[in-house]
Amino acid sequence: MKNLFLLFVLPLSILGQNKGFNMDYFNKLNEQERSIIVDKGTEAPFSGEYNNFFEKGYYICRACETPLFKSSSKFNSNCGWPSFDDEIENAIIKTPDNSYNMQRIEICCANCNGHLGHVFYGEKYTDKNTRHCVNSLSLRFIPDNE
Repeated sequence: MKNLFLLFVLPLSILGQNKGFNMDYFNKLNEQERSIIVDKGTEAPFSGEYNNFFEKGYYICRACETPLFKSSSKFNSNCGWPSFDDEIENAIIKTPDNSYNMQRIEICCANCNGHLGHVFYGEKYTDKNTRHCVNSLSLRFIPDNE
């Protein structure tokens, strides 16, 4: 019984200490959102609602509603997913991701650790030379007037 506590309960209690972390943040997500945000999946290219969306405002984490990106950093990379060349300070966690025999950098929400996508450097799309390639299903858009 003690081993079960150490294996399951203790790690969850540590996660719950993260600032603003809501243990049931994923309960409001639908199956597709959960497959991206929790299971670290990827939506099909050119299928996301924010791929060709360029309104003024900001993008928040769909799971915990933490602001992640400003619309002023969004650009059209033609890669099939929303692209941003900058993030809101301290909003993103970057972690090496060597899955599928590729060397990439995974990006997650710093508040809830929900999977957003990957970040790439050196592609020369913008002056900042950075492309945050993000799943639309990981985001929610908030217009400037709200």
